[in-house]
Amino acid sequence: MKADLGDLNAFVAVARAKGFRDGARASGASASGLSEAVSRLETQLGVRLLNRTTRSVAPTEAGQRLLERLGPALSEVESALDVVNSFRDRPAGTLRLNVPVSAARLVLPAIVPRFLSQYPDIQLEIIADDTFIDVLAAGCDAGIRYDERLEQDMIAVPIGPRVQRFAAAAAPAYLDRHGRPEHPRDLLRHACLRGRFSSGAMMSPWEFERDGEIVRIEPAGPLLVSIGGATELSIDVAIAGTGVIKLFEDWLRPHLDSGALEPVLEPWWQSFSGPFLYYPGRRLVPAPLRAFIDFIKAG
Repeated sequence: MKADLGDLNAFVAVARAKGFRDGARASGASASGLSEAVSRLETQLGVRLLNRTTRSVAPTEAGQRLLERLGPALSEVESALDVVNSFRDRPAGTLRLNVPVSAARLVLPAIVPRFLSQYPDIQLEIIADDTFIDVLAAGCDAGIRYDERLEQDMIAVPIGPRVQRFAAAAAPAYLDRHGRPEHPRDLLRHACLRGRFSSGAMMSPWEFERDGEIVRIEPAGPLLVSIGGATELSIDVAIAGTGVIKLFEDWLRPHLDSGALEPVLEPWWQSFSGPFLYYPGRRLVPAPLRAFIDFIKAG
């Protein structure tokens, strides 16, 4: 049984986006064109692939099985077609990266403008997502994550700063009212602005380290935000004097330098290794990704 490659791509775009409009935005096609392609594919296969309601679109069991097999297969097709890129003067095509919000804010701004200037025929698509996913199944070429979250079969290339720190801070007015902590356990008596990952897991305990001693505390406070999407709100609330925040030092640095926030327990700030660009080692590396890898290796 043969199916049109364009119809298969249309189905994958809609299924991943969970809607025809969002699928159209992601793929650059029209919603009506995607609808026609999916209907044509369902007719040809003789099975419904998507359950459609006025509010949502979701794969049927058959559609989910097809999606799981098609994602890697279509990526391999793209890689095969990408072979001709090596015959071009300049690499071309789309490079899709799945990155945490922190990397989109703290790592990529120093890299992306220079990369796009050097490779004008490459279109870079950044998906900021703090959920660790299968990059191939999600239609991405590579991702950025920290070492403790890398899968075993991935190739990892250092990207961005190699050492980072978590910083704790609060508004001077808050510390004037409530006192300045001298030990991490003092934070148990303070209002702490906490975060929750998209998976639902809490960003706790808060961990501090000094002279080989590690102290972990379970903070409490009036605000809980989703890591990534609502992080800026947490910073604004800290600046307003509501409580103590703990976040990447680089993220808080502008506010520390301006005096809007004051360092808290700085001798206890914990360092950790920087992020990695990771990609599957079991497939041909597309030309846009190879160009990006070479670019970051060159510094």
